Amino acid sequence: MFVGHYAAAIAAKAVEPRAPLWTYALAAQLVDVAWGGLVIAGVERLSLDPDLPGSALVLEHMPYTHSLPAAVLWSVGAAAAARFLLRLPAVAAGMLGAVVFSHWLLDLIVHRPDLALWFGGPKVGFALWNHPVPEQALEIGLIAMAAAAWGWRRGVEGQGWRAPVVFLGFLVALQIVAMLLPAEGGAAGMGLSALGAYLAVTLAAVFADRPRRPQAP
Repeated sequence: MFVGHYAAAIAAKAVEPRAPLWTYALAAQLVDVAWGGLVIAGVERLSLDPDLPGSALVLEHMPYTHSLPAAVLWSVGAAAAARFLLRLPAVAAGMLGAVVFSHWLLDLIVHRPDLALWFGGPKVGFALWNHPVPEQALEIGLIAMAAAAWGWRRGVEGQGWRAPVVFLGFLVALQIVAMLLPAEGGAAGMGLSALGAYLAVTLAAVFADRPRRPQAP
């Protein structure tokens, strides 16, 4: 699961638009942002196996980001930060926390068993990664449906469909690039690439969410 995580961000924006889209986009990948940093630091570990179908990632050790208790803690921390640092309404802050937790739930569908149910506990994963075509279809389908919901919400508010279409197009292009590029560069390289991609999407969300300028009479 890569761009499919952003379906939760876009859907949340449609349901609770008072939080900026960039906060939802960052929340959707907050767990992986932390993972990228910890991989670079050598705290969490991965290796690459190009013979694996779908994803070459072998996620060996990531208790601080992708265990179930860690996902809960990241979610609660994000909601608290949104409420008390960004001064967002309580409902919007709670929605951000839910988006953070959605990362673990979506990973559960696609990951091979590498998600610990508790620290040091058994690992789970439904392994849809092993079936690349349905996995890619699921990701694109999720973000397309979420973008349609956001576009409908913006239409009701008189803001138009441009932002959802542009943001969806950017995510689809990013997914295609991720599919075509070979997985290489080692753990640190993967961590850096991941952080760069998440930063790019967050910046794209800033521009996509800008209010439309009123037309001159």
